[in-house]
Amino acid sequence: MVAQSDTKRKIINILILVSACLAIYYGQYDDKTAFMFLKPLTTILVIALLLFASRKRYVRLGNTVTIALVFCLLGDILLLFESYFLFGLVAFLIAHVLFSVAFIQYKGFYKNWISFLILFDIAGVLFFWLKPGLGDLLLPVAIYVLIITFMAWQGVGLYLRERSNAHALMAMAVLCFMLSDTLLAIAKFKTPFYLSGLLILATYWLSIALIANATYSITKGEGEEV
Repeated sequence: MVAQSDTKRKIINILILVSACLAIYYGQYDDKTAFMFLKPLTTILVIALLLFASRKRYVRLGNTVTIALVFCLLGDILLLFESYFLFGLVAFLIAHVLFSVAFIQYKGFYKNWISFLILFDIAGVLFFWLKPGLGDLLLPVAIYVLIITFMAWQGVGLYLRERSNAHALMAMAVLCFMLSDTLLAIAKFKTPFYLSGLLILATYWLSIALIANATYSITKGEGEEV
């Protein structure tokens, strides 16, 4: 039964990789029909990874992360349409709140002031650099930056508190999410740059795939120390 579950996990991860690569490829070559199909499909496959997980412990963590990923999927769909950008932002904002809740429910609120200063200083510098181009989205973006940085702080805190393989994946995941959103903000509010679409999507899907795999391991009790 365990071997069967691990095989499903490997197959789904391969499908995520293939779907993500195809979505990025068609996005680069402006094939909107294929891209609009493959972009949500890739995130659906990430969600499917958790749906196939046999949760032996930390069920609430698994459930909350799954719901957060559903809001990521909603955000993916909304961001396919330029006019729904703000709604997509709200969907991802809710996802980050849920990720934060999941981390705190799992191990409690973690206060590490060094990581706090590093992450919030980086976020603050980037926000004020982007500020002139934000226009009417100044307040929503400011709130979003605060929430995702808080989420990253708590995600990194899991590893700082207890160094396990799953927590290392979670820490890498939240940092990739911050990087992806930073690249998106630069491309949208500052200036588009070469291969921006590829880098934004690659770091985003790497992030949520790592979150899903880390959660899968934790709920199955695979969090051995490193």
